Amino acid sequence: MRNRRGAAWTLEAAPWAPRKAYEHVEAQLTGWGLAAPRRLEEVVRLLAGTVVADGGRRISVHVSEQNGLALVLCLSHRPAPADEATDVLDALRELGTDSCGTEMTDEGRQVWALLPVRGAAPGPRGRPWSRGR
Repeated sequence: MRNRRGAAWTLEAAPWAPRKAYEHVEAQLTGWGLAAPRRLEEVVRLLAGTVVADGGRRISVHVSEQNGLALVLCLSHRPAPADEATDVLDALRELGTDSCGTEMTDEGRQVWALLPVRGAAPGPRGRPWSRGR
């Protein structure tokens, strides 16, 4: 996420984490003056739910934006989970992501999706926010 704006949160790996992950990501994109991408909630809940299912104690959720694309990445922080759950990629593609992926790292499973940002949300006085490009 170098050279682009980004944010990250650590959450307990609990049943409520996918909803909370979505709330954080949506609020951050809105805070940047961007409209939430289409199907953002479903994508974030799927990403976070996948890493929660790995059975670790915590997850992290990362979002960045650059050139009209939002990257959402979730990390399980549980090395070597029992199942790689690659069927998540098919589900992410069906949700209309531009690109998606999953990989195992020393820190656990990473699952990510790239979504087009639909445009600027209205800013003060109804004008679009400047994206500062």
